[in-house]
Amino acid sequence: MSRATNPAHTTATCPGIGNPAVSGATTTDRREELIHKAAHLFRANGFKGTTTRDIAAAAGMQSGSPFYYFESKGALLCAVMQTGMAIATANQDRVLAAMSPHATPREQLQALVSAHLHVLFGDGRDFMPVLAYEWPWLTDAQRQAVVAQKDAYEAAWMPALTGLHRRGELRSRPEVARFFIFGALNWTVHWFRPDGSLSVDDLAEEAMKLFVDRVA
Repeated sequence: MSRATNPAHTTATCPGIGNPAVSGATTTDRREELIHKAAHLFRANGFKGTTTRDIAAAAGMQSGSPFYYFESKGALLCAVMQTGMAIATANQDRVLAAMSPHATPREQLQALVSAHLHVLFGDGRDFMPVLAYEWPWLTDAQRQAVVAQKDAYEAAWMPALTGLHRRGELRSRPEVARFFIFGALNWTVHWFRPDGSLSVDDLAEEAMKLFVDRVA
């Protein structure tokens, strides 16, 4: 996999994010704080179980203050998802940039699996579960913005999956395997504990044993 394989980042943004008449470093910092507090609450309580008042209180704001930065709670949900994808993409970009151009498809996929799991249990631990399970509450326009990021992120996995399929190490069609793999990896947030007997890297290795055949 070459360093140029990773698709360009999307520039699409969720509608209803912010007040275009308001700018500045302080505003940006407060907006980011709201996104992070919302991510934590959406993960813990779900989108429907979290009120704008809850988010404002967590950020130390008045109950109506979030609407200064976001048009609605739905716009804030979309921003949480886009932030989660940005975190995952930045981490994946670092992995791709560090990868040897001579890496085998199996080595490529294992690096990507490990990177994804480290995001799930690291910087993206509040964001990625929201991204995986709160889709029904997005509008069509919001969904299109997030899907553009998600598709670009997942497309970077296709060269490795295609290479494995050609070598006979991946029995499933690559485009179908991609859905199975992401479903399995994202579900680990429900049962895996990083402080248990397996590390995140150990988990990545176990996942590879399920996804890929070893051939002589």
